Amino acid sequence: MVWAEYGYSANMRLSDFAADGTIFATHKDGELLTAEHGFPLRLVVPHLYAWKGPKWVRGVEYMAADRRGFWEERGYHNLGDPWTEQRYSYQEEPGDGPEL
Repeated sequence: MVWAEYGYSANMRLSDFAADGTIFATHKDGELLTAEHGFPLRLVVPHLYAWKGPKWVRGVEYMAADRRGFWEERGYHNLGDPWTEQRYSYQEEPGDGPEL
């Protein structure tokens, strides 16, 4: 679980967190991130929908079992793969996430 300011959180599989394109960003185009874009630290996960890349990161929690993050508790898909259009929780297949 990635924890962010204002109570936001995003859960993701360890494989997504460790993927080649996933980064913690402090800068964009050589400049520090602005507050609007997530200063001081933003998680960027290019292969997932944007709600899986929270702004204003404050901590990372390793979990032994899946738990839904902020947006997932509010009806967004637990995995969030845009290439398979995993947008909403009603689209989840068995095994895509914990019970709502």
